[in-house]
Amino acid sequence: MADAADESRAGLRAWAAAALVFGSSAAVLVVELVALRLLAPHYGLTLETNTLVIGLALTAIAAGTWAGGWTADRAEPRLLLGPLLGISGAAVALTPALVRGAAATDSPGLLLLASTATILVPGALLSAVTPVVIKLRLTTLRETGTVVGHLSGIGTVGAIFGTVLTGFVLISRVPVSGILVGLGVLLLATSVVVQASGRRGRGDVVLALVVVGAGLGAWAAPSGCDEETTYHCLAVVEDPERPTGRVLVLDGLRHSYVDLADATYLDFAYVEAMASVVDTAFPTGEPLDAYHLGAGGLTLPRYLAETRPGTTSRVSEIDAGVVDADVRLLGAAFPERTEVVVEDGRLAVDDLEPRSLDLVVGDAFGGVSVPWHLATVDAVEGLGRALDQDGVYVANLIDNPPLAFARAAVGTTGEVFDHVALLADPEVLAGDDGGNLVVVASHSPLEVEAVLGRIAERDLGWSALTGDDLAAWVGDAPVLTDDHAPVDQLLTPYDS
Repeated sequence: MADAADESRAGLRAWAAAALVFGSSAAVLVVELVALRLLAPHYGLTLETNTLVIGLALTAIAAGTWAGGWTADRAEPRLLLGPLLGISGAAVALTPALVRGAAATDSPGLLLLASTATILVPGALLSAVTPVVIKLRLTTLRETGTVVGHLSGIGTVGAIFGTVLTGFVLISRVPVSGILVGLGVLLLATSVVVQASGRRGRGDVVLALVVVGAGLGAWAAPSGCDEETTYHCLAVVEDPERPTGRVLVLDGLRHSYVDLADATYLDFAYVEAMASVVDTAFPTGEPLDAYHLGAGGLTLPRYLAETRPGTTSRVSEIDAGVVDADVRLLGAAFPERTEVVVEDGRLAVDDLEPRSLDLVVGDAFGGVSVPWHLATVDAVEGLGRALDQDGVYVANLIDNPPLAFARAAVGTTGEVFDHVALLADPEVLAGDDGGNLVVVASHSPLEVEAVLGRIAERDLGWSALTGDDLAAWVGDAPVLTDDHAPVDQLLTPYDS
C-alpha cells in the first residue's frame, strides 16, 4: 500500500512538473508575440522591430535558463517556483502601463528601456522555471537524460502552443492589455497554488496586491487606440477644423482622411496626386474597373464612385479591423460598387484576370513601409498582367533621404512597365527632404504634362521625373525580388 501511495504521489508530481514547464514556456511566447503588437505604435511593424523583440526574448530565455539552473543548485528549488511565477505575473500585467507610460513621456531612451525590461524580466523569470522543475524531478543521475529530455520536449510543445494560441486566437479576439493582464493574473494564481501546496503562501498576498495594481494601471493607461485590431492600434480622430473630417490613425500614423460629406475632398497631398493621375489618364466621368491594395479609409474608392459613377472597385485589406472601422465610419457614405475583401494582397494579385483592370492603386503599408512582398518585381509583374494596355498603376511610397528604398521601388517598377513617372515635392525628389512619393506606370505612354497641370490646379506644388532624368535618379538601386527584398534595410525611418 505504501509503494502504491508513493507511486501516486510521484505521478502527481510528474504531472505538475509537466504542467509548470508547459505553461511557463507557453507564457514566454505569448509575451514575445504580444510585445510585437504593443510596440508597433511606437517602433512600427518592421523587420528591425521583429528582430529586436525576438533577440530580446532569446536573450531572456538563455539568461533565465542559466540563472535558474545555477540558483536551483544552491537553494531549495521548491522555494523558488512560487516567487518566479508570481513576480513574472506582476511584470507581465504591468507591461502595458509601463510601455504606454514611457511613451507618454516622449523620451525615446525611457521607452526603449521600458520595452526592453518588459520582455527581458518576465522572459527570464519564466525561463528559469524549467531548470528548477528539472532539479526537483531528478532523484538519481541514472534518469538525468530521461527527465531532461522529457521536460525539455514538453517545454518546446508549450512554446508551440503559446505561439499558435496567440497568433490564431488571442490577438484577433482580445485587446493587448487584456492578454497581458489576464496572463499576469493566471501566473499569480498558479503561484498561489504552488505556494499553498508547500504551505508557504504568505508572500502571495503582496504579489496579489502588485498584480491587481498592475492590472488596474494597465487598463487605466491610455492606449491611444479606439480598437486594437489584428495588425494595428486603430483610432479615428475628428478634424477640429472640419466638422465632417475624420482621420484614420494606424499605429500612431495618419493613414487616411475621410470627409463624410464630401468624397472629393482628399486632404492628403499624395492622394490628390493619385487623383490627378486618374483624372487625366481616362476620359472625364468614364467608369473604371479598379483594384486597390490596402483599404485605409477607402478615400480613393469613394472619390472614384463620386466622380466616375459606375466604377467597380475591388479592395484587398489584410486587417479585418480596418474594414470593420470603415463600415462603421462611413455607414451610408460607403462607396457604391466597392467590394472589400479581407485577404493578403499578394495572394489576391495571383488571382487577378489578365488585362481586366483599368486602374491599380497601391497603398498598402506595414508601419511606414510597403510590405516587402508587395514591392518585388514578381508582385509588380502580377499587377502588370492584370492591367489593360492603356491601364495605369499608381502607388504610394514613403521614404527619407537618401531615398534608397524609393529608388529601388521605382527601378523595380521600371522592370515591368515601359513607361514610368515619379511625382513628389521637388525637395523630396532632390533628396533634401522625405515624405510621400507617387510612382505612376503604364504599358502605354503617360500624359505627364497633363498630370502636372491638374496637380497645379490643386495647388500641390509637386513636380515629376521621367525618362533619362528618372533613370539617373534611380541610379544603381537594386531590383527587388521575392528572393531578395531588403525593404526594411533600404528604408530610412523618419527622424523627429
